[in-house]
Amino acid sequence: MHLIMIVTALFIACWTRYQWTQSQGTWNERWQYVLFLFLFPPLLIFMTAIAIICMGPQGKMSGLQTGWLSYLLALSSLAFFAILCIKLAWGGWQSVKSARNCSLIHLENKQVRILDTGVLFAGQIGFWQPELVLSQGLLQTLSPEQLETVLAHEQGHYYYRDTFWFFWLGWVRSCTAWLPNTEPLWQELLALRELRADAHAALQVDPLLLAESLLLVVSSPPVSSEICCAALGSGDVDRLKQRVEALLGQPEIIPESHLQSWNGFLLAFLPLVTVIFHT
Repeated sequence: MHLIMIVTALFIACWTRYQWTQSQGTWNERWQYVLFLFLFPPLLIFMTAIAIICMGPQGKMSGLQTGWLSYLLALSSLAFFAILCIKLAWGGWQSVKSARNCSLIHLENKQVRILDTGVLFAGQIGFWQPELVLSQGLLQTLSPEQLETVLAHEQGHYYYRDTFWFFWLGWVRSCTAWLPNTEPLWQELLALRELRADAHAALQVDPLLLAESLLLVVSSPPVSSEICCAALGSGDVDRLKQRVEALLGQPEIIPESHLQSWNGFLLAFLPLVTVIFHT
């Protein structure tokens, strides 16, 4: 019976991911749509594995015998997910340590780490309390007005705690990289993350000036991983085009998240209900 649960969860997860198509709606519509398709299938798989572990390898469920095979599959899957989390956390911690080795200055009443490189780089590095890191090349290249737009953009990442939440989303991506459309959905989430930070900055600075700064920074090679770093210039050509067009158009107001937007994810917890039928 547990094997049937596993196969059913995998089928639903793959079928859900295959529903993805490129959305052209508002930021909020795209975010809710992509986040559901990205998170629901892995969450369903996680909950199915947890339910099987809770029920154990012995006993019956709805009159059908359970066994060790499904139990070991669930246990090994959760162990694999845990190892991946530890690996990503270690890599993130190494990035934080590297950032803290950089010199510290005060810039416009903000503490900033200075990266000793000519590459144009600006990013938040860390987890819940990330540190702002700017490169020496960025300070030497950008004008004070352009630098202000960069700081406003990075403040948007800090406000939404993007480094923390995208660490966990990156972990989900690593755990279920084999699911259909994982990479396109991940890239879409990164694009929407940057659009949100741009919109936050556009409320405080000139959007056109921010677009100019973005074009300057994006030409430089990436410095850090996107897992624990939210950098101004990260992204491919399509993502850059979206951001520039959004900045040149009418700035979109990003709504606050509401609990009802998470209602659909409750369906992923249905496997836990099966525990009561185990005897």
